[in-house]
Amino acid sequence: MTPLSITSRTLAAALGGYALSALCAMALAVILPMPRNEAVITGILVAFLLCACAAIWAFSVRSAWRAWGGIALVSLVFGALYLIGSPS
Repeated sequence: MTPLSITSRTLAAALGGYALSALCAMALAVILPMPRNEAVITGILVAFLLCACAAIWAFSVRSAWRAWGGIALVSLVFGALYLIGSPS
């Protein structure tokens, strides 16, 4: 791996993982059919797990492009879930 690839993967793990976990927490807090406070706690717990998985994903795929693409794709899904479930 080149230093540029390692830097890109590190940024994907840190920044992409943070964005993914934030979108996950917001989406689950809105769409889960349970009391609001329980939905928020559940969303945060799942977000911690996804942040760790994003870091593992960033360094396990073949290229930095796939790392960014995979994290971006899942982030888009959670962003869409948030937009669908949020009150107007």
